[in-house]
Amino acid sequence: MDVLSDLLHRAHARNALVRQLIQRPPWALAFTGAPPLTVVAALGGHASVRLDDAGVAPVRLAPGDIALIGGAHAHTIANDPSTPPQAVIHGDRKHVAGGGGGTAGAHRSLGPRTYGDGLPGATIMLRGACELRGEAGVRLLRMLPPLAVVPAGPRTRAALDLLATEVARDEPGQDAVLHRLLDLVLVLALRAWCAGPEAPLPSWHRALADPAVGEALRLLHDRPAHRWTVAELAAGAGMSRAAFAARFRSMVGEPPLTYLTGWRMTLGADLLTDTDATVAAVAREVGYEDAFAFSVAFKRAHGVSPSAWRRRTR
Repeated sequence: MDVLSDLLHRAHARNALVRQLIQRPPWALAFTGAPPLTVVAALGGHASVRLDDAGVAPVRLAPGDIALIGGAHAHTIANDPSTPPQAVIHGDRKHVAGGGGGTAGAHRSLGPRTYGDGLPGATIMLRGACELRGEAGVRLLRMLPPLAVVPAGPRTRAALDLLATEVARDEPGQDAVLHRLLDLVLVLALRAWCAGPEAPLPSWHRALADPAVGEALRLLHDRPAHRWTVAELAAGAGMSRAAFAARFRSMVGEPPLTYLTGWRMTLGADLLTDTDATVAAVAREVGYEDAFAFSVAFKRAHGVSPSAWRRRTR
């Protein structure tokens, strides 16, 4: 499995919420209590997306464009950046702006998935709110700036059309379909954004294009518990040990075994959170022969012991 696929699989979004917004200008909806990752797409008409707490300039979306909001930033979607919010949405609850906190309507997981009306001149948007899992989710978010825009393209547009068709229905199995289609839109948008010339990607992602270093990264992710040596990785990449070590460090920004330790600590942290396995069992799962060595490495990476991490994250 390639590194990005592995990261997406382990950080798999859960409890996704997909909504269609149909609004006539002037309109603006403010979203607070945002999840770690939000996907906003324009289907018809133009819209702006602005972050309320990150000091980032608003962006304008044309039909087919997708905005990725990385981090739990409060944000406003509007026909124009200057339009004041008419409603504030927190989780599944909608409040009229200036209404003294009174609830204007409720958004429920099994309720209507379309907000607004379909009159001529309305802007049609999709908004997907995604929860991410553990430290793998943190690594995924580090790939993104607070606000990234993916221009319209044939592949992302086809997936958006499918999602828009499904979100307008109310049939058995609806949530499962919407979650999978949102995953598809997210992966295609991430791939398209990463391929752009201005994406400030982590060094390991840029290294995936290198045949030797990319192969070594694949090996480390395929078998993180294996007792890798630099010589063994170099042989797998078809290079001498010295040349491979220098190339890996130059492209990834750290030595191969340091990268492996960091990835093992990510896996260990999520196992401690998501399972009831003992610290010793988690240590073996990520390639350590005893719990003590794992605990020392874990505390160096995360600042707390494995047991303290488990208590804190649960």
